[in-house]
Amino acid sequence: MTEFQVFGDWMKGVQSTMEDALASFLPSAAQTPTRLHEAMRYAVLDGGKRVRPLLVFAAGDLFGAGTDLLARAAAAVEMIHAYSLVHDDMPCMDDDELRRGKATVHVKYDEATALLVGDALQTQAFLVLSEGGHIEDAARAVAMMRLLAQASGSVGMCGGQAIDLASVGLNLSLGELEQMHRLKTGALLRASVLLGAMAGKSLRDEEVAALDAYSSAIGLAFQVIDDVLDATADSATLGKTAGKDAADHKPTYVSILGLEQSRALAEQLRTDAHKALMPFGENARRLRDIADLIVQRKA
Repeated sequence: MTEFQVFGDWMKGVQSTMEDALASFLPSAAQTPTRLHEAMRYAVLDGGKRVRPLLVFAAGDLFGAGTDLLARAAAAVEMIHAYSLVHDDMPCMDDDELRRGKATVHVKYDEATALLVGDALQTQAFLVLSEGGHIEDAARAVAMMRLLAQASGSVGMCGGQAIDLASVGLNLSLGELEQMHRLKTGALLRASVLLGAMAGKSLRDEEVAALDAYSSAIGLAFQVIDDVLDATADSATLGKTAGKDAADHKPTYVSILGLEQSRALAEQLRTDAHKALMPFGENARRLRDIADLIVQRKA
């Protein structure tokens, strides 16, 4: 069996574990208010590559974390991610009708329900991460919740989205574009890596620095490839509306650098991610595999 096949089996195992975990951590659709709970489950389950949970589990494997805490941390990150997609797709933001190959939540239900789904998923994420008596070290538990809060708030994901909305039609510099995406996309990817690592142990400064360098590289690479795919793939392949960034006059890596230079940048960022993991040796192979997955993905 090749290393790629081994990684593929591991990835499918994590994705299956996460589908079960998310289904158990979300409120039942039979529980009142049933429509809201049904919509929350619709937004989260049966879709997506689960890149953030993969990062949580890969970093957790590196630092010997237990499966229960990893599942909770990964579910919390994925709920934050799902809530952001629900809100991003609404008419007041990106106004999209397709996500993960199916109707967006505000189309399937209505705008008010979509707004509440995002609100509820955000709070559910912290509920899941805080429950279960799974961390003996209370200070580390608080640090993990603080990390997730910062990554998803105004100095992280939400801040990046605010900059994105304010940048429509503007000619951003490459540095300004990178700053936007370090917040909008990179902050939650970084949190995924660090939450997985923190689930295993308290981290030394040099370990945090190495993981930060890795996270920074894959965070930008993820967005570069997103921009390339938006310009080159079709909606059926992507599971969302293709070509929307150009149609909405959004600044992207492709609009600034062009396709070939964008692809070259993604490859350089993959190299940077691999270099950042060198202090961990072969034990970091899953994190390296995910860097490869991010850059080589077709959807």
